[in-house]
Amino acid sequence: MWLNPVSSCFPNLKPYSYSSATPPPPPPTTVKALMAMKTTEESDVGIFCYISQLPGFRGILKQRYSDFMVNEVDTEGNVVHLTNLEAPPEVVKENGAKTQDSASKDYSAEIEKFRSLAGGEDVERLEGLISQINSGSEDGVMPIVLSPDYDKAHRTAVHNFFKENLKFLVTDAVDGPDASSKCIRVRLNSGGQNGRGRNSKKRKERGDKPFDSRGTDDWSEHVAKFLRFHLYKENKDTQEALGIIGKMLGIQPRAFGFAGTKDKRAVSSQRVTVFKQFASRLAALNDRLIGIKVGDFCYVKEGLSLGQLLGNRFTITLRGVVADSEDTIQASANALGKQGFVNYFGLQRFGSGSVPTHLIGASLLRGEWKSTVSMMLEPREGERDVITEARKCYKETNDIDGTLRKLPRHLVAERAILQCLKKCPGNYSQALKAIPRTLRMMYVHSYQSYLWNHAASMRVQKYGTDRVVVGDLVYCKGNETEKVTGIVSSECVDENDNDENCDDTFDPSHLDDISQTNIPEARVNLVKAVTAEDIDNGKYTIDDIVLPLPGSRVIFPENDIAAVFHDLAKKDAISLTESVHNVKEFSITSVTGSYRRVFQRPMDFEWELLKYIDGNIPLVETDFEKIAKTKPVNVHKEDPTSVNGDGSLHDSIKQSECSANDIELQKRDVEGEDKGEKLPQVESLGGTNPQGTQIALKLSFTLPSSCYATMAIRELLKTSTSVAFHKTLN
Repeated sequence: MWLNPVSSCFPNLKPYSYSSATPPPPPPTTVKALMAMKTTEESDVGIFCYISQLPGFRGILKQRYSDFMVNEVDTEGNVVHLTNLEAPPEVVKENGAKTQDSASKDYSAEIEKFRSLAGGEDVERLEGLISQINSGSEDGVMPIVLSPDYDKAHRTAVHNFFKENLKFLVTDAVDGPDASSKCIRVRLNSGGQNGRGRNSKKRKERGDKPFDSRGTDDWSEHVAKFLRFHLYKENKDTQEALGIIGKMLGIQPRAFGFAGTKDKRAVSSQRVTVFKQFASRLAALNDRLIGIKVGDFCYVKEGLSLGQLLGNRFTITLRGVVADSEDTIQASANALGKQGFVNYFGLQRFGSGSVPTHLIGASLLRGEWKSTVSMMLEPREGERDVITEARKCYKETNDIDGTLRKLPRHLVAERAILQCLKKCPGNYSQALKAIPRTLRMMYVHSYQSYLWNHAASMRVQKYGTDRVVVGDLVYCKGNETEKVTGIVSSECVDENDNDENCDDTFDPSHLDDISQTNIPEARVNLVKAVTAEDIDNGKYTIDDIVLPLPGSRVIFPENDIAAVFHDLAKKDAISLTESVHNVKEFSITSVTGSYRRVFQRPMDFEWELLKYIDGNIPLVETDFEKIAKTKPVNVHKEDPTSVNGDGSLHDSIKQSECSANDIELQKRDVEGEDKGEKLPQVESLGGTNPQGTQIALKLSFTLPSSCYATMAIRELLKTSTSVAFHKTLN
């Protein structure tokens, strides 16, 4: 059942022990000590146990990003697929007013003048915009957004240039990639030559609503105000994909609504909404989008928000499978389908860097503001050279402006801290509050998850996986709501954070295998402690057992497992009942808390074995490939020579033609017959035996909100799910 014998499972649960003495506060975590740490392993965050005692086998997770497919499951239980790229007939039409000043002519003199104000990329953008307008396709002209500009005087000069030289275009400022920058957006003046078009109103005339989040004004009262569409993406995270679409449409990413964030290294389909945008405008983008497609358009009354989903449907292909026989694979797969897995928070929850996010969360909960800032800004092992150079720049020179120029924009937390320290030197508490709330609260959530994982391991180790014991917490059934001693709480939902996804992780590129978590209010349940009478009545099963994520409004199990939470927190000099500082959002006592099921069974579980020769051929059709089979579409192929970080080639977006000899399907379900066929022993994938037949295991299953698919794979393979481990298998 465990990676280690039972006798060694307890010692591995470090730093947990049952000591009742209050330990002395630990010294602030030194950056030097953190830098010496290796990449976070499962045992570091309390992941120890398995349900099945069957042996595992070799298999490579995510050798190609197309081996990991995620399809959202909406609140009605429908699996979201991309099936149609065409826009429906529009009930309303965009204004067809065209400007006379933009009649086809030569603007080379104006462009040369603009070149003195802007860089080469911005000049090319302007040339492309004018060329599109001159072609007579004004109805579909998309705004352009110029490069980030930190100089207000320079931005003013750019605005004036367009007012004086290109009056058929209008400009406004939109937020840049960080707090100190703005970007100038340039768009066609749809109101004529006077520069007073429908979208060129001064900000005070538009009210508080920014132009780019309110959509078009030409909207019929008889049409729902939100356009909903299915977003299909390959090897891009959700924010990146929506940022690209938003830039093409001239709207900010915040204009979009979605139910859950999907990972970068995957192929995924999900629902997205946008306010008052025409389907024809989005459909027109498909020819220009690379690795992204939009379709299945419809107009709805309400926009999507985080948590409005039941879960995700996963299609995962494990390549390079090596096992003693098919018996081993079949037994393990059937056991996963029937018994499920321990519902741990996966490694993604704790970040991918050398400084685990739960350690940052613990430092915040202790109120060690300066130490926390140092932990987040100091150089780390394993980062790209450009990031290391930026961190060293700050450490050695304390030059905030210079560091910001070097620091990549995706390091949102670090940039927010530095921006605040620039304005308020030495105010480390305020600097931490400058981190976007979704992100800064994730550090606290990570520490809650760290405690939960350890408690779940102790529950499995001490009481097993086949019975409910007195004191276990369960969701109430039937008429028990009047007898409950607990409180009302949704699974993994924090009332102080109900507009955010409590299963978001800290690296946007590691979100794919999480079924997102904000559960609708209608699914709120009551929690109680199991009594001896309940056990005698056989009312509850292991599927009903939950454990709390600590907070002010949860109860703890009424058995030995409760001590795990408190003792482990004491080891970190953290109290779960009182706060040592007055910053509420960084205090466990100010966080509501929530509950999470300890055991989870995959739903609609299926598996099949695939035999293949060429490791570069996709083994499962994507939604887009299915569309491409029935109707030719314009396809942009990514550079086949470009290589992902793990050394595998990019998947191109194209239909694969695989012969029957390349892929041989052997379908099985959970009740599949045991044929005992011996599998070939593959020493390496595409290495010493490139022409040999390889074995892949395709898994399809649905998980409800808050579950990690990698934890299901861990139960199957009995190996680590860390990226580093699976890279060694390549």
